[in-house]
Amino acid sequence: MKNFKAIIALVLVAVMCLALFAGCASSAPENDQNIQENDVSPAPEAENASDLEYILNNGKMVIGYTDYAPMNYTDENGEFTGFDTEFAIAVCEKLGVEPEFVEINWDTKEVELNAKSIDCIWNGLTIDEDRKATMSISVPYVKNAQVVVVKADSDYSSTADLIGKTVVAEVSSAGEAQIIGEDADENLAQAEYISMAKQTDCLVEVKSGTADAAVLDWTLAKTTTGEGTDYADLKMLDLELASEEYGIAFRKGSDVTEAVNNAIAELVADGTLPALAEKYGLALAPAIAG
Repeated sequence: MKNFKAIIALVLVAVMCLALFAGCASSAPENDQNIQENDVSPAPEAENASDLEYILNNGKMVIGYTDYAPMNYTDENGEFTGFDTEFAIAVCEKLGVEPEFVEINWDTKEVELNAKSIDCIWNGLTIDEDRKATMSISVPYVKNAQVVVVKADSDYSSTADLIGKTVVAEVSSAGEAQIIGEDADENLAQAEYISMAKQTDCLVEVKSGTADAAVLDWTLAKTTTGEGTDYADLKMLDLELASEEYGIAFRKGSDVTEAVNNAIAELVADGTLPALAEKYGLALAPAIAG
């Protein structure tokens, strides 16, 4: 009797196993199909999204910057601030996204932009024809110029005094173009040029005496040199090498540019941008100043 009961039990177990296997086999293709659909369905949507849709879907704008007072910098209280910093925050609020600031290497800024490591370059970017050919750039928003910074007790008064001297500038900057570019200052072109990673590095070189002069942005020099600054022993020569304007750079063909330009117009109209310019001692570009 025990053997007969055991046989019956084994038969029942076998039947249950077969039923379970059949159920799994019939449901597997449906599950696989669901997985495949879930895996591939978002891809076309993401691929076809415009640049603005891409940023809005992410809920943030990734902003590439370098440490450059008064545009983007950390103040004495450890707070990340600056004209471009506050400006970007205000624009992102208009667009309904969060700003995410990412420090970049200025020399590879376009590579990072096109790779979507960042969504824009918002850091006192000088507008020129070469950049307009490879990127989409906003309306000009701040006036700038290239100036020469030397030690306050030096006898230098013009670029002619710097022939054969050591001059520094930030790599790939408008300052560098005044030394080795096609339209370089004829005197600076005869100096010994050394490139630096950042404009603030240029100030350090002049202060330490390892360079005779630096060519950099007026917007930076006016807030970091002279009495009451970290570089009180440095001064600007009384000359401007080139007038220029700043813009915000996006990927070529980006529809974000128009959205940001609209936000800029609103910030000018409501007084936000003029107030920021006054706060940081800057002059707005004529195109938006009115």
